[in-house]
Amino acid sequence: MLDALKTELLESIAAAGDLAALEDVRVAALGKKGRITTLMKALGGLDAETRKERGAALNVVKDEVAEAIEVRRAALRDVALAVRLDSERIDVTLPVRPESQGTIHPISQTMDELVAIFAEMGFVVADGPDIEGDFYNFTALNMPPEHPARQMHDTFYLPPAANGETRVLRTHTSPVQIRTMLTQKPPIRIIAPGRTYRSDYDMTHTPMFHQVEALVVDETTHMGHLRGCISDFCRAFFDVDDLPVRFRPSFFPFTEPSAEVDIGCARKGGELKLGNYGDWLEILGCGMVHPRVLEMSGIDPTRYQGFAFGMGIERIAMLKYGIPDLRTFFEADLRWLKHYGFVPLDIPNVAHGAGA
Repeated sequence: MLDALKTELLESIAAAGDLAALEDVRVAALGKKGRITTLMKALGGLDAETRKERGAALNVVKDEVAEAIEVRRAALRDVALAVRLDSERIDVTLPVRPESQGTIHPISQTMDELVAIFAEMGFVVADGPDIEGDFYNFTALNMPPEHPARQMHDTFYLPPAANGETRVLRTHTSPVQIRTMLTQKPPIRIIAPGRTYRSDYDMTHTPMFHQVEALVVDETTHMGHLRGCISDFCRAFFDVDDLPVRFRPSFFPFTEPSAEVDIGCARKGGELKLGNYGDWLEILGCGMVHPRVLEMSGIDPTRYQGFAFGMGIERIAMLKYGIPDLRTFFEADLRWLKHYGFVPLDIPNVAHGAGA
């Protein structure tokens, strides 16, 4: 009787064409009211010797049926997966759908715009390492040991170098200016775009951000050249021909004299609009390169002079493209990038408009 039951159940298992049919066979054999379960419950009415013998035989049948079910389930799962993979196959030779087209991040686009504008003025791009020594990041820029910018609450300090030199994540791209002056002879005309790092995080600050700094060193450069350069840049970048530009006296340890630069704007109805509207917005700092900086960079300050200025790339991108929160630049939200991103073929140039 048990042999016939086992044969019948094994045949039903083998005949199950899918996982649902196999589950029906399992319930019919091993469920609460299954045939084997019912026989197991009936053992209680037998004498001890018969119960022992029949129980052992039932357990053998039960184990064989359960094992057969698991083997068949694994095989059916493989078949189901193969069918699913075949039905969900993607033809990678098909053209990309328009909605899947990649876009250029606003930071990358803005950096390309900066390069295009300054290239028209004769500047070349210079680069340097993100991890800098104390000399390049602070000392050569005329920052004394007690300067606030050196404090831990502003600067990310790293373990010292093998020679004991203090190392930091650069807090600005000014070290690129120092490295350039140490390796090149004047005349020098460079811009240094890149990542910088400071310990801060809110709507207008992030621990990692981007800056661009410019440096000109020669025998004749003066404050008038600095003003003209910045004014031309602001009007080209923001595409406002009559954009007012104002210089206010300020202080930076690496320039003397120093100035903060404001551009004209209007703040009405909670919106910011750039142009000649009577209000002002600060966007960057600048000045004539301090003679001590020139001297520490190996350039004779009695013969050469120059100017430098720097600005946050996220900040000017926010102003130009109406992006309200700095943190969204780094949140990797594809919906945000689809809204603010640029078409890959939209290459910035001065002739056709930066960021057009």
